[in-house]
Order: sequence, then structure tokens, then C-alpha cells
Amino acid sequence: MRKLLLPVFFSLSSLSLFSIAQAETVNFTTEEYPPFNYRDGKTPVGATVEQVEKIMADIGVDYSIDVMPWVRAYNQALTTPMTCVFATAHSDARDKLFKWVQPLLVDRNILIKHTGSSVTATTLDEARNYVVGTWRNDYTETTLRQANFTRIDIGSDFGATLKKLLSDRIDLMPISEIYFDKLRRDRNAVQEVAVLSEQPMGIACQKDFPDDLLKRMQSALDRLIADGTQKRIFLKYGLHLAN
Repeated sequence: MRKLLLPVFFSLSSLSLFSIAQAETVNFTTEEYPPFNYRDGKTPVGATVEQVEKIMADIGVDYSIDVMPWVRAYNQALTTPMTCVFATAHSDARDKLFKWVQPLLVDRNILIKHTGSSVTATTLDEARNYVVGTWRNDYTETTLRQANFTRIDIGSDFGATLKKLLSDRIDLMPISEIYFDKLRRDRNAVQEVAVLSEQPMGIACQKDFPDDLLKRMQSALDRLIADGTQKRIFLKYGLHLAN
């Protein structure tokens, strides 16, 4: 009987250890928003993707990163255990919905127009007279509504909204100021109209995410910022962080 019990004991122990290892795997979701997070072929890459990879390598925890439409990425992190979505704007409305690791960056969001368009707005008050495009379930939709914008066009994703702007199917759109600077350096025909908001962008994890693991991730990000790695990653992608 003992000879039979011993293999069973080791088998159950192995299953238990396997379950623990599986339970600590973190599933990250993100969207196509180059150069922050996007796919190169089937491989997730970008300035925020690299930060997530370095954080998880630092703490030695298994993880996966999936790129998908924002509404799906956001909702998975909202409802699925051990799931986090990035880079997510940390707003008052979202604060209690997730647990946070931040900042992957601190960014201002600005309204931009297509150079040469008929838009003459230079302030938020004047911008309210125009059609402003954003994309489904992005925080900027809430930001625009809170700022009393009523003419809002909802696209499927960031790329679709940018195409609408450049083809004058919408008048304005909100965009990361860091990414706007890159668009200008790449000679895209866009102009700033007004500042819409300022917020930290971070990793938003499902509300039951383990606190000890969250603290380890935050400590790893803090180290990445302190030693200048975060800044070097952004420079690699042609992005310049504000001081």
C-alpha cells in the first residue's frame, strides 16, 4: 500500500505545483496603437510592450500578451481573473474598476485637425462646434462627453479614426501628445488645436488580481523608471517623454 501511495502523493504534489504556476500566469491585453503597442507580424512590440516584458522578466512570472480591438482588450481585463490591459488611462471613472501599475507614461491628450481642413477652432469652446472622432470604449469618449462635446463620431479603433481625420470625414480627434509629436516628425499633415486632458497611462488589472504580485510588478516598473530604461525605450521608438 505504501508503494502505491508514494507515487500518488508525488503525482498530487506535482499537480498542485502545476496549478500554482498556472495561477500566477498573467494575461495581458492591448490594442493596435503604434508605436506604443502593436503587432510586427504576429509579435507584440512597442514602447509600452517592452516595458511590460521587462517588468515580467524582472519578477520572473510567466505571461502572455495579446493584441486585439480595444473594447475586447478592456472588457477582458475588466472581467477575467489574472488579466491586465495596457496602456490604460487612469481616470476617476476607472479608478475603482481595476488595480493599477503605473505609469507606463504620463501623457497629455490633445485635439488635432488635418492640416488644410476648414477647421478654425483654437480652443475647446470653439472645438465643440465640430465633429470629433474617437474609438469604441476608449476613455476619450467619456472625456469628450464630460467636456460637453456632443458631436462625437465613434470608430472601431484608433487607426480607423486617424484615417477618417486625414480624409476629412471627421473634423478633429483626440490623440496622445507624445504620439502627435511623432506624427509631425514623420511629416503627417496634422495640427494641434487644444489640450483636452492629462493623465497617467498604466497597466490596469482585474480587481481580484493578487496584491503581492501587483506590488512586485509596481516595484519592477519603479526600478525601470529610476534607472532610465523607460526613457531609453521611448527614445528607441522616436518618442520623447516630457520632463
